Amino acid sequence: MKDKKLDNIEVLLKRPEVQEATNNINRELVERREYVPPKCKAFEHPYTLLKDSDRFKFNIDKEAKKHLSDIIHNKVQTIEGLYSPEESFRDRYCKRRNIGIVFSGGPAPGGHNVIAGLYDAAKKANPKTKIYGFLLGPDGIVENEAIEITGSLVDAYRNLGGFTMIKTGRTKIDTKKKMALSKETCKRLGLDALVIVGGDDSNTNAAFLAQEMIGDGVQVIGVPKTIDGDIQVRDAQGQVLCAMSFGFHTAARAFSNAISNLCTDSSSDVKYWHICKVMGRVASHLALEVALQTHANMTLIGEDLCNYIDEKRIEEAAKENDIDYTAYGMTLRHLSRVICDGIVRRAAVGKNYGVIIIPEGILEFINEIQIFIIKLNTIIAEYNDTHDTDFHTDFPALEDKLEYLRRLARVSREDRRFSVWNTRDDDLFNDIPEFFQEGLLMERDSHGNFQFSQVKTEKVLMGLVNDYLNILKENGSYKIGIEKSYYRKVFEKGGLDPDYFGPIIFKNYDDAEFLLVKSSIISVKTLKQALEKEQVISEAEEIPAPVEKIFQKSVPKFKTQIHFYGYDGRGNDPTRFDCNYTYNLGLTVFSLVANGSTGQMAAIKNLEKDFSEWEPIGIPIAPLMHLEERKGKLTLVLEKSLVEVNSTSFRIVKAFREKWLAAIPGDDNYRRPGPIRFTGKSEEDRPITLVLNALG
Repeated sequence: MKDKKLDNIEVLLKRPEVQEATNNINRELVERREYVPPKCKAFEHPYTLLKDSDRFKFNIDKEAKKHLSDIIHNKVQTIEGLYSPEESFRDRYCKRRNIGIVFSGGPAPGGHNVIAGLYDAAKKANPKTKIYGFLLGPDGIVENEAIEITGSLVDAYRNLGGFTMIKTGRTKIDTKKKMALSKETCKRLGLDALVIVGGDDSNTNAAFLAQEMIGDGVQVIGVPKTIDGDIQVRDAQGQVLCAMSFGFHTAARAFSNAISNLCTDSSSDVKYWHICKVMGRVASHLALEVALQTHANMTLIGEDLCNYIDEKRIEEAAKENDIDYTAYGMTLRHLSRVICDGIVRRAAVGKNYGVIIIPEGILEFINEIQIFIIKLNTIIAEYNDTHDTDFHTDFPALEDKLEYLRRLARVSREDRRFSVWNTRDDDLFNDIPEFFQEGLLMERDSHGNFQFSQVKTEKVLMGLVNDYLNILKENGSYKIGIEKSYYRKVFEKGGLDPDYFGPIIFKNYDDAEFLLVKSSIISVKTLKQALEKEQVISEAEEIPAPVEKIFQKSVPKFKTQIHFYGYDGRGNDPTRFDCNYTYNLGLTVFSLVANGSTGQMAAIKNLEKDFSEWEPIGIPIAPLMHLEERKGKLTLVLEKSLVEVNSTSFRIVKAFREKWLAAIPGDDNYRRPGPIRFTGKSEEDRPITLVLNALG
């Protein structure tokens, strides 16, 4: 019997229908691979030419000028198409080359199309040109681990997400030894150019590699990648050169579709608040875009919190001829109160549910938390600099770390010159929950950054929210509004006069669509007391069933579901926008290489406009560098771009906050962005933030 079953399954597995249904290759994959992205106008020509532009100026950092002297004066280069160049130009453009490419940092949808664009352009110019892919990120350069990228390999990954083709890694080429090994790798492979696809740190690395390898004749080109959207380039006059890094649109759309589904669930089951943390350690671009895509009830934007000013506290201080510096910037406790206010107002109209979007790095914008992070970063960095081991090895347990901080606090009492960690800091730190102390004291990442993704930000914030909601519940401020028609129906069915009981139970019976139980009625006991006071029932009588039923429905139960959106979005197959964007970035890379550039970042200008207006350019990386504290030291890095609170997109979101909160009777204002589609006329052609900012 058993053998017969095995025979049956073997026959079943051979059936064409089963093989088609279970094949790795499905119709969506085939369609994606076959899609050919359109080319910018300049790339419709057989050749391209670079022209230096004097339109764009940069404020150059003195340290950048000192350390990147050979590329600091690079200019923005525009790319123009060319049909019939001189023979000498054609020979240089079409010469046989060896080009290496590496992915650095976390994956971002569209990376494979950068390789595809570079490969297609290079092979078109000279079929003998070789493209090498370094494996597992910059480690592949240091250790000379590379593969030759072939046409069949490129075709297998066209328009697909992830960095699966050659993988990625987070190593930085930041020591003399790593630099020497990298130069040796380039020499062994005979590389003419090296392409680094990555974020701000990776493009910083590209600048230093370009400076170091200029004498070896190796060109280095960077490509802006990060789903956080925090690589945005403007010149000193604010002219936009790169409006968004690739991968942002796809991640935002993937998150938005999932969060939109939660909006639908929330308004269907009407009992959960979905708390959605989205990636964005330093900037809130993703949260802003997701807000525009979904119209979630509340979206916190970190950069907005920094700008908050408590006018009342300033006025009170002014009366005393004083300045209250703590009135500038949102505190964690105040932020929790803002959230509670929205929750209470929605509950009052019968909506004890909703969706809140929180950016991953929201804590970085909270004053008291930021001070703790800066101080602890300094303490950890100084300890590591002065000891043979590191802070986290020497103090593995939380209690060990806390004891070390207590010792520092004692030192501050004995020596007033020591101010990094004083007694007040220690007292405040010991007041916060243990899990949050552990989060703030966790090991920093390889760049010395505090790892916000590892901290349960939502737990910190929602813990405060839950505590305050309980206080509001106890004082009768937090109640669920009862629809008046429902109330009348219940009472009439139970044989009670709703108009008689209404003014006794509710504080707004005469003029509201949703009725709120009086603040003094916070329990069955106080409800009975209210009825006895009005002589509706005697002390010996029970509360009428309809009355107790309505009261119980007015008592809120705050239930949350926590979600984190990050890795799922960055691994998504790219949107059509990101497919087109990254393919043209790859074409831009080759144009820069073929025309002799180095120390430039490939970019597409006018991303916020229609595709017909996209312009491929090269942006000098060195002039974008500035000094920033990393691991307790000032280091040259590419500056991250934050959400501008004066931007059109943010001002529009701010204007719609009240509408999207929907703390009024009636439907919510949720938007359904739908899944990422590769076909159909309804697919959007660019991020909404770019569309709106273009209007401004």
